[in-house]
Amino acid sequence: MSVSNPISNPEYPPKGLANMERFDLLPLLRDGVQVRYEGSIDKQGFNADWDWWLYRDRDEWVIFDVDGPGCIYNFVQHRYPESEEPTFRFYFDDEETPRFQIRHSEFGEKFPFVRPLADAYLGPDDNGRGPIRVVRSFVPMPFRKSCKITSDLRLKGAAKGDGGWGHVVYHSYSTPDGIATFTGRESYERLLGMWNRVGSDPKPPVESKAIVRRELVVAPGQSATVLDELGAGSVVSVLAEPDAGQPFDPQNVWIRATWDGHPTPDIECPLGVFFGNELGMHAIGLLSHGRKPDGGYYNIFPMPYWRSARIELVNKGETSASFAGWETTVASEQGGLYPEGSAGYFRSTPYYASRATSGSDSIIGDIAGRGHLVAGQITAFARRPGQISCEGDVRVHIDGIATPQVESDGSESWICYGWGFPTPPEMNPSSGYDGLPDNPWSMVRLCSGDWYPFRTGLRFGIESGEFNNQYIRHSGALFYYGVDEPGMALTDEVDIGNKASEGIHGYRSAGSRGYYVLESSYEGDDDDRLVSDTGHEVEGWSEFVASIAPENKGVRLRRRSDQITGRQKANVYIDGVLVKERSWYYADRNPYKRWLEDEFEIPGAYTQGKSEIAVRLEYVQAGETRAWNEFYYWVYSLV
Repeated sequence: MSVSNPISNPEYPPKGLANMERFDLLPLLRDGVQVRYEGSIDKQGFNADWDWWLYRDRDEWVIFDVDGPGCIYNFVQHRYPESEEPTFRFYFDDEETPRFQIRHSEFGEKFPFVRPLADAYLGPDDNGRGPIRVVRSFVPMPFRKSCKITSDLRLKGAAKGDGGWGHVVYHSYSTPDGIATFTGRESYERLLGMWNRVGSDPKPPVESKAIVRRELVVAPGQSATVLDELGAGSVVSVLAEPDAGQPFDPQNVWIRATWDGHPTPDIECPLGVFFGNELGMHAIGLLSHGRKPDGGYYNIFPMPYWRSARIELVNKGETSASFAGWETTVASEQGGLYPEGSAGYFRSTPYYASRATSGSDSIIGDIAGRGHLVAGQITAFARRPGQISCEGDVRVHIDGIATPQVESDGSESWICYGWGFPTPPEMNPSSGYDGLPDNPWSMVRLCSGDWYPFRTGLRFGIESGEFNNQYIRHSGALFYYGVDEPGMALTDEVDIGNKASEGIHGYRSAGSRGYYVLESSYEGDDDDRLVSDTGHEVEGWSEFVASIAPENKGVRLRRRSDQITGRQKANVYIDGVLVKERSWYYADRNPYKRWLEDEFEIPGAYTQGKSEIAVRLEYVQAGETRAWNEFYYWVYSLV
């Protein structure tokens, strides 16, 4: 069947429910969207990551508070079953009453938080330490203006009777175009159908052909070509049926895919990683890739190309790799889905071979260019069988920003599980893990809705232990859609407190509370590195002039600030016009690691065709804040 070109659709790019339903549109590059995280991270950089609250509002504890359009794609909370049960309330678009509320015990049961889009995992007793109940949701919850989530209980503590671990992963949009705020009455039939058919292709059908190799054998040190196509097209699916008598080694047989004759392969990793089963001890199957109970492997990420496609299998082991069948399905007519320049290539990061790092994060992937991460696989080995090795946090830095944009309160929290990796195999349509109880483990995550967009690069690291204090060998790779060209350029910098920079940029303010010097650190892997800078507190307004590229699609402002207090807020004016889509608001705080870098994206309607803009920031009092503080601004033109 033919598929209409989404570029001409007024609801392009899809957001919220449509974003998750249109798995076939994953390759499309998106403007005006960023990924964000809010959760129970230890503010001192250790492992006390069980307190989750931002501030108290009357009789409720606020755990999530953002201004501007966005969409929640992942909600997780851990609590002991015998603890008092919290009720979560979701407030949208500055409304005084919640549109939706749900108790801890209702995950998986109360529409639309129903299985498999939402459920609960109950961990083991663990000699009386457990069990822990982990509730999770992948239900998309879009909003046009704002969103606040509260709990009627303070989520705190690691002891029985408490339990405060949790997080939200969401997209922030520069405009509300194409967004209808969540009601809970939307039709989820199509999405539930997709998630209930794991192992089947979730994409709409297209005209395609299957290229099949039967009784394929790849000798040690040899390679075999399984796809060699010329012209434009898209790989629809890759299926592998192992030889029951001599199955392949998932670590030593690699896949190598090259699109459009690129000088280096776009995909090059072990087959176990490509199929989401790096260890291969048990069958793990997600919506996108995995292994079926009958032993067959599948990867159904769409993989577009415009001139050629070549896929090879490379045997790096010492024994032959045998397949009863290998099937690559391709669509030569893309139906207008993937215009060149508007979609990314499906790629893997260079395989991170198993190794331990000393005192620093294992960097599983470090991507340059523009695109969005859609999946990842991480495997870990500690020294002793059964040794707890799950405390390391995932930390993702996007576009060179110093503050992590996505984190996790433990390794298993990245895949929305809890209490380590005690009960393999575990899986849901978006995540799972394999291994032996607690060590070794191998986790895999699909970001079908909450993919991580980047415009210049993405750096994905994971700690070894509570604060990089444990010997753990990590391995793995990331999968993403991307192009080599960056999607934004640094066009100006404003150094507050530097009189020359202030003069060049016409910096001025009203309501100054004075300048001060701060020496502190950022959160994340480099939280032991002190940075000193001079900044300014303003309880009125400040403004400056910045240079931008006239051909921009919008502008991104990045600010270095002191986050000793939370709920810093300012209205933003560009050339005297209020940016009505949102205020610049950051609800969280950290009085220990006080440096914060956060961003504000200005839609292109305010900036296109201009070579410079006048930026005015008017402080808005919220909560405990007394002023807007600013130390440094970076100005990026989106291209």
